[in-house]
Amino acid sequence: MTGTDSRRTAAARGARGAATAAPALWSRDFALFFVARAAARLGDTMLPVALAAGLLEHGYGAGAIGLAMASTAAAFAGLVVFGGVVADRFSTRKLMIGADLVRLGTQSLAAGLFFAGHVVLWQICAIGIANGVAGAVFQPGVASTVPRLAADVQGANGAIRVAESAAQLAGPAVAGVLVGLASPGGVFAAHAATYAASALCLLLLRLRPLPPAARPAAGPGMRAFRADLVEGWREFRSRAWLWGVIAVWCLYMLAVWGPTVPLVATEVVRHHGPGAYGLVNSALGAGTVIGGLLALRLRPRRMLRAGAIALFAFCGFPATVGAGLGVPAMAAGAALAGAGMSFWGVMWATTVQTQVPAEVLNRIHAYDVAGSLAMMPVGQALAGPAAGALGAGHVLLAAGVISLVVAAALLATPAIRDLVRADPTRPAQAAPGPVTP
Repeated sequence: MTGTDSRRTAAARGARGAATAAPALWSRDFALFFVARAAARLGDTMLPVALAAGLLEHGYGAGAIGLAMASTAAAFAGLVVFGGVVADRFSTRKLMIGADLVRLGTQSLAAGLFFAGHVVLWQICAIGIANGVAGAVFQPGVASTVPRLAADVQGANGAIRVAESAAQLAGPAVAGVLVGLASPGGVFAAHAATYAASALCLLLLRLRPLPPAARPAAGPGMRAFRADLVEGWREFRSRAWLWGVIAVWCLYMLAVWGPTVPLVATEVVRHHGPGAYGLVNSALGAGTVIGGLLALRLRPRRMLRAGAIALFAFCGFPATVGAGLGVPAMAAGAALAGAGMSFWGVMWATTVQTQVPAEVLNRIHAYDVAGSLAMMPVGQALAGPAAGALGAGHVLLAAGVISLVVAAALLATPAIRDLVRADPTRPAQAAPGPVTP
């Protein structure tokens, strides 16, 4: 073989390697978004510890904790569809920054109330509602931001999930320490600071502009707004795999996640203390890190099928607490649950972002989130009465059983089980383009 032939062969091999290699994921802008999501998640995972410890300290019980959590979820689920329309019409980055600044203010106010010792349930619920409204404006933009930052959508979702999971690993433990050393007010102050960090990262972010076809036709007034809502609903309804998952997820939120969050927080804090709850929630975070790392490595052809199989692991979280097992067993169950949920979350987010056209993605994602969370505040609000009537342990054991039913229902639905991924396993690098501040 001549020197020229050798060079040509090496060049050909290099070209094939470049074509099959995964695209570069990390860039300045993706790193900023990565940090923003990690910071926000850190604060969010501190909040249940603060609410549980703070409200219990002021004489409230499981019902009040569930109501405080439900106030945020209800406002979020009720308004996120409208947030999707707004996000398709305006700058998602600016909307997300504004939402972070609103939550910086509300959590600072909550910190002041707890520091002053003047804690009234309706005030905490009102702050929760304001946070829910801000979240409804913020969340739709997340779905459309990821594809604009990375060509490898699954890799980006996996990396963000790892960041959020690492934050979940640290957040409850930090919250437990802050509650022990200072007060629940210190946790709320730290939560406010995480929103400030997120807003700063988003302020520095630069995004490629969407192509003109990806913007809905501008139109003033409520008529155009309603038309955008209707178009989003039509696109949502036309995809059986999408509304099928949401229908099943309503059961999950009502009977599994809704009661699990407040009841696990209440039971573990009451019987083992805030430190133990921080440990259990940190184990949940460790599991989600593992699930995110697996999602970075595994590229199943049928993503929703693989995610549904992983969901079977979730039952360990409520079941171990409901059975009254020790802290090590509860932590192990939480770790398994976190891995399963994290893997499912990456598979689901990537499926939505790659199967849905860019021009309706914010609205579709908003319908997805609204449908997914519609039953969560109901489940949270009913957690206290159900625990009073049946016992918290029995409610949590039932949640573990129903979580198995949810995973089985996803696998039993052909439109979900057989959906083939829309993006190539190793996508090509996106072409460079102009950015918008």
